[in-house]
Amino acid sequence: MRSDKRWRLLLALIAALGLIAAACGEGGDGEEPAGGGGGEVEQFPADTTMGAIQDAGEIRIGVKYDVPPFGFENPQSGEIEGFDIDMGNLIADELGVEPKFVEAISDNRIPFLKDGTVDLILSTMTITTDRAVEIDYSRPYFIAHGRILVPEGSDIQGVDDLAGKKVCTGLGSSYESTLAEQAPEADLKLVESYSECFELVQNGAVDAVSTDNVILTGMIIQDESLQMVGEELTTEPYGAGIPDGDQEFAEFVSGVIDESFESGAWDEIYDKWVGKYTGEEAEQPEEFTLSDAYELFPCDEFCKEAEEEQDIQDPQF
Repeated sequence: MRSDKRWRLLLALIAALGLIAAACGEGGDGEEPAGGGGGEVEQFPADTTMGAIQDAGEIRIGVKYDVPPFGFENPQSGEIEGFDIDMGNLIADELGVEPKFVEAISDNRIPFLKDGTVDLILSTMTITTDRAVEIDYSRPYFIAHGRILVPEGSDIQGVDDLAGKKVCTGLGSSYESTLAEQAPEADLKLVESYSECFELVQNGAVDAVSTDNVILTGMIIQDESLQMVGEELTTEPYGAGIPDGDQEFAEFVSGVIDESFESGAWDEIYDKWVGKYTGEEAEQPEEFTLSDAYELFPCDEFCKEAEEEQDIQDPQF
């Protein structure tokens, strides 16, 4: 059950960003979300995933509910909003179906794909070789970077200062291994949702939070006494999670992402949810391929055997 404090924090954030939307689902600036549908929809064969989704009339998409600005539940309207949600809307529009957004935290994203709870994952998920053993990916659609967040006045100025410190990150996130490697003497606090990390660093239960810079930006907007410190720890290419072996669906989703680059829809979504608040230009993901992403996260543990058997998807999207 979500705590009252979490709801108050999200409401404060939404108010600060000016994102409280009408029940009709308009964006916070009164405009329709970027990349709205229209036009003739291609009908896919019934024996494809795309055709099955069209027959069902909806696509089930796993997203975060507590990670502004990428995915969060608006407590006033009950709508799910954010960058990943608008990308999901583009995919649903291309299929001519309704999106159904399902809460997917870091630790259950892959299980949800494997057991059929969702058709697709858009949940700030970094492309890694270990994950590619169990699922497939679309081409990268966003490039984030790992950073460290601390309260003002903290003596932590970078990753080298995390030894002996309590550091919060998401259970099942790529930062479990990143922090184990780069800050092996840190005391990791693994939680199911980043809203928990936010509360823990606010009340002093942990000394720092480490995750993607865009997620930490959402925390800073809610509490300006928090700040990012140190150099970038990692480069985190986000990909849409696809059920293992469904190459045709992966290519379809990658095509929608490519079209969003070409049409300018991706830039609109970035400006709406990220650029407007950071004042920074996007690190363009168009030229980033799956091969590039896998090189950033080479085999760690259980993917080595699969790599030898060439089970890891590696198209040049």
